Amino acid sequence: MQSPQNIRVHKEQRTLELIWAETDVSQIPFRTVRQNCRCAVCVDEFSGKQLLDPDSVPADLGVLEISLCGNYALRVRWSDNHDSGLFTWNHLRTIADQIAVNRSTDFR
Repeated sequence: MQSPQNIRVHKEQRTLELIWAETDVSQIPFRTVRQNCRCAVCVDEFSGKQLLDPDSVPADLGVLEISLCGNYALRVRWSDNHDSGLFTWNHLRTIADQIAVNRSTDFR
């Protein structure tokens, strides 16, 4: 997966914007990104079972710091002090695509 051309953090709207191409833009709520963390604290590394209760992620979750991890992922330090997850471009794209599918089925 190719990395986004640009990444924007919209703190007031609490969204992460990933610009993949001129006409291909994804907006993912912070809370959704955090709920999909796949680090060893949030997901059992042997069984794959989710350990993080998605409802425990606060609705007002914020980003304290965000940084690139090589050319393949983002590292985020959240306002709940969680910072052990890496969010690969593939994983972020999957989350964004699922949001788009959910939106399209909501209007049927």
